[in-house]
Amino acid sequence: MQRVPNVEFPPELKKRLEELWGSPPNLYRALGNHAPLAAAWTEFARAIRYESKTPRVLRELIILRGAQLMRSEYEWAQHLRMARKTGVREAQIEALAGWRDSAEFDAREKAALLLAEAVTKGDVTDEVYAAVSKHFDHGTYVELSLTAAFYAMVGRMLDAMRIQLEPEFRDYAPQLP
Repeated sequence: MQRVPNVEFPPELKKRLEELWGSPPNLYRALGNHAPLAAAWTEFARAIRYESKTPRVLRELIILRGAQLMRSEYEWAQHLRMARKTGVREAQIEALAGWRDSAEFDAREKAALLLAEAVTKGDVTDEVYAAVSKHFDHGTYVELSLTAAFYAMVGRMLDAMRIQLEPEFRDYAPQLP
């Protein structure tokens, strides 16, 4: 059972959310219990999604892998549709849990997934940094780290509030370890 109610937004925030996301998902409606923080969250999420330079496919792989690690059904279901729409291949989705040994991912994708796992687990070692830095410059490293960290926060908030998955997303069965 969801721990906080979904709420109606103040008019200005409602307008902004609809501009950005259409009908706001349950996560945003629950965050609306603290409208100023929901507004800040919204703008930060928008910046990650639309002001990033890395390919969206790469970022969606990072988000899906984080969802697997956190066992976040909600995050997986929400982003599975986006991942498919942006070009993540079905074979990659199916192989994601075993990405290290999979031929479905190139070296850059594997480096991004290595970083995603390390950030999500809170253990970015010097070895991880060195491996990832072979494939990405400093700006891209920051961008990918920030994407992984933001969506780790999303997963933690989803868990803390026990956000209920919208009915239209229940067909997106998660492939969680």
